Amino acid sequence: MNDRTVVYSTFYNPMEANIIKAKLEDSGFACFLADENVATIQPLYNQAIGGVKLIVFERDVEAINALLAEDNSLSIESSDEIVDDQKLTEEKPACPKCGSKDVGFGMATKKKFSWWVILTSVLVGVFLPFKGNKSFHCYNCGLEFK
Repeated sequence: MNDRTVVYSTFYNPMEANIIKAKLEDSGFACFLADENVATIQPLYNQAIGGVKLIVFERDVEAINALLAEDNSLSIESSDEIVDDQKLTEEKPACPKCGSKDVGFGMATKKKFSWWVILTSVLVGVFLPFKGNKSFHCYNCGLEFK
C-alpha cells in the first residue's frame, strides 16, 4: 500500500484552501493543510513560504481530480472575478496625448502632494505628507492625467 503524501495544490488564500479541504474531507479523503497558520497570522509571509499547501495521499490524487472536476463551484477562478477584471480593463481611459490604452491608476509621480497637504503636515509636525495625489499614468508616453 502506498502511503506517500504529496502536495496536491498550493493556495495563496487560506480560506480557499479550507473550502477545498472541507470538500475533500466530506468526501472521505484524508488531507491536511501545511503552512496555514503562518499564512493566516502573517499574510505578508504567504508569498515567501509558498502559500498554503494542501497535502493528500498519492493514491487518492486521481479520485480527487475527478471529484473536483465534476464540482464546478470549487474552481479556483470564479466567473465573477473574471467579469470584474473585464470591467476594470474596459473602464480604463485612453491617454489624451497618444491614445494608448496601456494606462494604470496609482500614486502620481510629478505632482505627488498638493499644497494644503504639505502645509497641514508641517503645521501638525508630520514630516511625511499623509495623503498623496493619485492619477492615471500612460506607460507609452509617460503622461499623467486625471
